[in-house]
Amino acid sequence: MRQQKAIVTATYSRRMRLRLENGEEVDARIKGKRLKPVCGDRVVAEPIPDESDWLIVDIEKRDNALSRPNMRGQTEVLAANIELLLVVAAGEPKPDWFVVDRYLCAAEDMGIPSAVVYNKIDLDGSDSDLDTVLQDYRRADYQTVCCSALTGDGISKLDELICGKAAIIVGQSGVGKSSIINALLGDQQQRTAQVSEKSREGRHTTVNSMMLSLPSGGVIIDSPGVRDYAPALDSAPQVIQGFREIDKAGLDCRFANCRHLREPGCAVKAAVESGTISERRYESYRRLLALTEKLEKNI
Repeated sequence: MRQQKAIVTATYSRRMRLRLENGEEVDARIKGKRLKPVCGDRVVAEPIPDESDWLIVDIEKRDNALSRPNMRGQTEVLAANIELLLVVAAGEPKPDWFVVDRYLCAAEDMGIPSAVVYNKIDLDGSDSDLDTVLQDYRRADYQTVCCSALTGDGISKLDELICGKAAIIVGQSGVGKSSIINALLGDQQQRTAQVSEKSREGRHTTVNSMMLSLPSGGVIIDSPGVRDYAPALDSAPQVIQGFREIDKAGLDCRFANCRHLREPGCAVKAAVESGTISERRYESYRRLLALTEKLEKNI
């Protein structure tokens, strides 16, 4: 029984889709309950005699993992071996920039580049604070891309960002992640759904994570939309490192272990007061720090 290395390209609970070394796509099951492969994982699999399915017998060491705490406070891994994170916001549903910040924090924790994507620029009545918010991200040295999956504006810029990389696209439900992927693919391979007129909240259209190869090179993982998100972090230093401008300004604080809340001689608070650091980004940092410390106490 010959084992092969493979990449998980789609997840369906305890069932998977694999891309074998020769490029063949096969369905697979998982051996035992201990293994928990996710999209992007490099695994070892073997064919099951007299069946078309393969069996995943091992998971190779991950370069990184996008994760979050679940309802029991345990870490849930969403995807692995990612080289670029694209977090999408849009005029509809109303952007939750705190969720965007938390995904960016996760990317910093993973040690990978990330970018902010604002979709649906074809819609009237976009966020009135959009220019200010995007400028705050640019000041923190994040790339920002404004696009329309409907008209195709800005899609080529995304294509250039992704080229040759293993990327993941994340964000609130309804912001058009699957539509962006369709535009990148050049056809309608992903199901999309309009924003609910009644609730103005996105309907979940991607039930399971799926990796898709792009014509221009590279792959992109389409992940389920969320209404909220928080990275699985262990400590205050991890939260600090997740906010680039706060981490950098904090080097000038009086105390090396400054949490940038009420400590005297805090360079971060001084930067917020002078406008060098965005008040909204600082509030986002405070919220995530409080959540992380709360989860830490409950463990």
